[in-house]
Amino acid sequence: MQYSIGVEYGLHCLVYLIDLPPDATIGIKELSAFQGVSETYLSKVFGKLTKAGIVSSVPGAKGGYRLAKSPDDISFWDVVEAVEGKTPIFQCKNIKDNSYLCQDPEYAACAKATPCTINMAMVEAEESMRNALRNKSLTWLNEELERVLTPQSRKETREFFAAGGKV
Repeated sequence: MQYSIGVEYGLHCLVYLIDLPPDATIGIKELSAFQGVSETYLSKVFGKLTKAGIVSSVPGAKGGYRLAKSPDDISFWDVVEAVEGKTPIFQCKNIKDNSYLCQDPEYAACAKATPCTINMAMVEAEESMRNALRNKSLTWLNEELERVLTPQSRKETREFFAAGGKV
């Protein structure tokens, strides 16, 4: 199982929207130029983020994107779910119901009535992963970047977007 690159693109780009002044936006062109990623693909990712209510879109020549809610309220899981969808990773096909015992009328009712132990373990593991990602917000990411990146790097990033990608 592997998340698409869209999750990474989304998280990287969303963090730049945190420091925007009220009513300001950042365009896909600037985001894609800064990250060195496909403008077309990033547009698709931001379409999904908009549909999920993570960002809002402002149309027009001076338009772009901004966060639709507080960075505290946007978790990594919100981004994963927006980009990847809500389908579980593991999808049990109940193949246990095809087993030898399930074909024997004496045992079939008992075997089919029991839950799939493998599915239960996989659902539990997925829920643990979801919870770990729910506990990481854009605010957490921004704080981590403040800690690990140089002040000059953060300053230059902010200047790039403040100048409309023309630094």
